[in-house]
Amino acid sequence: MVMGGPTFSSDDIVVKSPNDRRLYRLLELQNGLRALLVHDPEIYPQGPPEAVRSDDEENEEVDEDDDEGDEDEEDGSEEGDEDDMEDEDEEGDYNEAEGKGTKDAAAQTKKAAAAMCVGIGSFSDPFEAQGLAHFLEHMLFMGSEEFPDENEYDSYLSKHGGSSNAYTEAEHTCYHFEVKPEFLKGALKRFSQFFISPLVKTEAMEREVLAVDSEFNQVLQSDACRLQQIQCHTSAPGHAFNRFFWGNKKSLVDAIEKGINLREQILKLYMDYYHGGLMNLAVIGGESLDVLESWVVELFGAVKKVHSAKPEFKVEGPIWQAGKIYCLEAVKDVHILDLSWTLPCLHQEYLKKPEDYLAHLLGHEGRGSLLSFLKARGWATSLSAGVGDEGMHRSSITYIFVMSIHLTDYGVEKIFDIIGFVYQYLKLLRQVSPQEWIFKELQNIGNMEFRFAEEQPQDDYAAELAENLHFYPSEHVICGDYVYKTWDEQLLKHVLGFFTPENMRVDVVSKSFLKSEDFQVEPWFGSHFIEKDIAQNLMELWKNPPEVDAALHLPSNNDFIPSDFSIRASDQCNDDFVNSTYPRCIVDEPLMKFWYKLDSTFKVPRANTYFRINLKGAYDNVKSCVLSELFIHLLKDELNEIIYQASIAKLETSVSFVGDKLELKVYGFNDKLPVLLSKLLSVARSFTPTDDRFQVIKEDMKRTLRNTNMKPLSHSSYLRLQVLCKSFYHVDEKLHYLNNLFLDDLKAFIPELRSQLYIEGICHGNLSEEEAISISNIFKMNFPVHPLPCELRHAEHVLCLPSSANLVRDVSVKNKSEKNSVVELYFQIEQDVGMGSTKLKALIDLFDEIIEEPLFNQLRTKEQLGYVVECSPRITYRVFGFCFCVQSSEYSPIYLQGRIDNFIDGLEKLLDGLDGDSFEHYRSGLMAKLLEKDPSLTYESNRFWNQIVDKRYIFDMSNKEAEELKSISKKDVVDWYNTYLKSSSPKCRRLAVRLWGCNTDLKDAEAVSGTVEVIRDPEAFKMSSKFYPSIC
Repeated sequence: MVMGGPTFSSDDIVVKSPNDRRLYRLLELQNGLRALLVHDPEIYPQGPPEAVRSDDEENEEVDEDDDEGDEDEEDGSEEGDEDDMEDEDEEGDYNEAEGKGTKDAAAQTKKAAAAMCVGIGSFSDPFEAQGLAHFLEHMLFMGSEEFPDENEYDSYLSKHGGSSNAYTEAEHTCYHFEVKPEFLKGALKRFSQFFISPLVKTEAMEREVLAVDSEFNQVLQSDACRLQQIQCHTSAPGHAFNRFFWGNKKSLVDAIEKGINLREQILKLYMDYYHGGLMNLAVIGGESLDVLESWVVELFGAVKKVHSAKPEFKVEGPIWQAGKIYCLEAVKDVHILDLSWTLPCLHQEYLKKPEDYLAHLLGHEGRGSLLSFLKARGWATSLSAGVGDEGMHRSSITYIFVMSIHLTDYGVEKIFDIIGFVYQYLKLLRQVSPQEWIFKELQNIGNMEFRFAEEQPQDDYAAELAENLHFYPSEHVICGDYVYKTWDEQLLKHVLGFFTPENMRVDVVSKSFLKSEDFQVEPWFGSHFIEKDIAQNLMELWKNPPEVDAALHLPSNNDFIPSDFSIRASDQCNDDFVNSTYPRCIVDEPLMKFWYKLDSTFKVPRANTYFRINLKGAYDNVKSCVLSELFIHLLKDELNEIIYQASIAKLETSVSFVGDKLELKVYGFNDKLPVLLSKLLSVARSFTPTDDRFQVIKEDMKRTLRNTNMKPLSHSSYLRLQVLCKSFYHVDEKLHYLNNLFLDDLKAFIPELRSQLYIEGICHGNLSEEEAISISNIFKMNFPVHPLPCELRHAEHVLCLPSSANLVRDVSVKNKSEKNSVVELYFQIEQDVGMGSTKLKALIDLFDEIIEEPLFNQLRTKEQLGYVVECSPRITYRVFGFCFCVQSSEYSPIYLQGRIDNFIDGLEKLLDGLDGDSFEHYRSGLMAKLLEKDPSLTYESNRFWNQIVDKRYIFDMSNKEAEELKSISKKDVVDWYNTYLKSSSPKCRRLAVRLWGCNTDLKDAEAVSGTVEVIRDPEAFKMSSKFYPSIC
């Protein structure tokens, strides 16, 4: 039964940016559900098509005929609630070597999206069934009364160019999706049933608990997740923190063994909390607000109404014992000092943001800052401070303000001294009193960010809006994150009063401890830690330091805050060059090649300037590669204070090393961009490292190399590239050379490195052509050197796998406690050259579109091989490939590869059985992705930059691929599969990378069939192999 109309509706309550053309309507249904409807005029610029206006029901019936099919499983693309906590990705230059053949987008269409945020999360887990809220999130994907097929929702989205995700936080759970706009109502029909009539079948629960367990095993070796669990484990008994949020097989199956009916518990959680009063929905579509409203009333009116209050978590006393230091044994080679202060919940103070004011000062990296002070002593390499976004740190119970400091080997011996200087800086903040001019700077930056906010992908925006409906009053759903409205000196002093030693928790994450001392074991992760008392005299000293070091002071005014927001492209301009859709070359000289495009689409005062600078001899051998990388790390360190100050004003800088190239990106508000670039290049031109920074950065680089490949998925990709790339310097080789390098080696190397250069770049955004030319002149002025000729620039060559190649590379995981194994099965296709390459790319992408969901459904949902089951195109230095990848903590690589092969063998039947309508859905879904409008200037810049980096220069590549798709038939896809993936074809050339987890036996790899060639020494193997010519 459909409920009546909404009890509340308003089109003008939500404050939006003056540049936001979308229309917003806030609704409240009779069941208490609140919905924010968003009409995006760019979805249907000419108005909704007739099919959307009138034929939606007819479209639905076609798909619903299949509802009673096989009992397949859920969507399965849920994010883990806290599984993405690692601060840094694995590093190594191999990460830059390839793309995933991403479906880059031309500015033509946009997707529709929706998100539901339910006001219940892991804090509401019953103590006897920990992880239940997260498990419930998984189960809602597993079929409903109206759509009983377990993978119906995901299959529908997959066919219609869509995708979905979900995550469980401490006090809320968010589900979101995006889809081709004309299928929004069909997706909403399926989505709404999550919140009305989920099946939660017992047999599905038995399988999906394995998915929850696999998800937990993903983070089992994460230092950040281990630290969070130590903090939970050592919190006060009975506190909402004192639990295990992730959930795993043990926590959920143990509950069953203790006589708890898990299905009853999960349904109780659902019945108690999944009701309209705790639900906030966001829907973004191209239809009118009236149409969107009618859909929401029709589809979500049946969500039940319950007269119960929002969950509240009352706590008495402190979360943690005072005067303790906890030392956690690290998995990686790191030294991290975390200081945590418990603040009251500051949700209601969002217009004043006292925690952000303090984070700005305590986390500052400019002169006079704590980090600058600690770096000068050689004690720290980085520092961050603030209240995190994740639920535990920002909850209705408390805000947790964390200062996280990455220490050097020397710094880890000075922990108590470092804490002493932290309290000196806090004393400084009390002495000088809160400064209104600093608040005003943050206010100005927040206002300009809100006014000129860049659009996000639609599903991310929907999820953000749905979440914000929980946290902010309705009018501030969009601007709440940005606004600094009220200066309140007394509130700042009040909050600063919580930064005391008695209210501080100290955690140290390092390998340097626990060698001889008795340790405790955290039960869920098995982490080793020790708990020590901090001497009372230290606590007293920190409470009131006798002095504040003269080197500590407040930051200076920020000169990078822009004042000119004028737009260079005018609406009246008819100049063909100005209105050009694609970049054009404005400088083409032996020293440099510059591309330029004035933005006339987004019309925001932002610009993105990206450059790659070939350095002479930077990648000639391992030693030169290590020296170049070391130089660039030292240069970044030297530039840090300038870069940080600009970043506060939303003018960002990225400096990295790719092949023989220094990649420099300067992007953000354009007003002060040339000023920043001049400062950066001036330092880069004349910079000479000092011995003290050389030692610190060398140590940090060694640590980074030792930590490379600790994550199995990164390691498997690394191993594949090690086989495929002719010039590939192993991290162990690099570490060996780095150990033996001295400052004099680097000083002798730098002049040669800078003696000849070649620069290629793009200036895109709110810059006139004259300004772009001026930027090119900044390079010429700072680098009056000889051009580096083409033959002296590094050119990467990719291994050409021989006909019918069936290669295997077996390696053990680097971390000896890592349970996860990985199989990455790579098929090499052809090089991206010639007239047929666009069609070939279209075929690869369409094949991926068709098989991605069936692969996931079979190997993850039905067979439960592991949490990561995926496939994707690979483009390695413009050589097309296709990868299947499974990560598992339960099965050996031999078994995993067998299941992947079995799936690939069955694809012939799957493709043959694909009816015309389904094929057309997949094809049109891919076309929609290819023609999707870039959400922001940054997305468009990155798309152009990828074409430049690959030396393809086809800036309308996605349009051309979409055009090719029009003429591709199902027979073309079947022929492609038979040619490149069917083992009997001579063009089927494959490389299996098998990474063996700690609970598997590498000796099992020795039993290989006669058709398989084992690669034991990649370098020796490459010596006798052929390579494709280099084209990028």
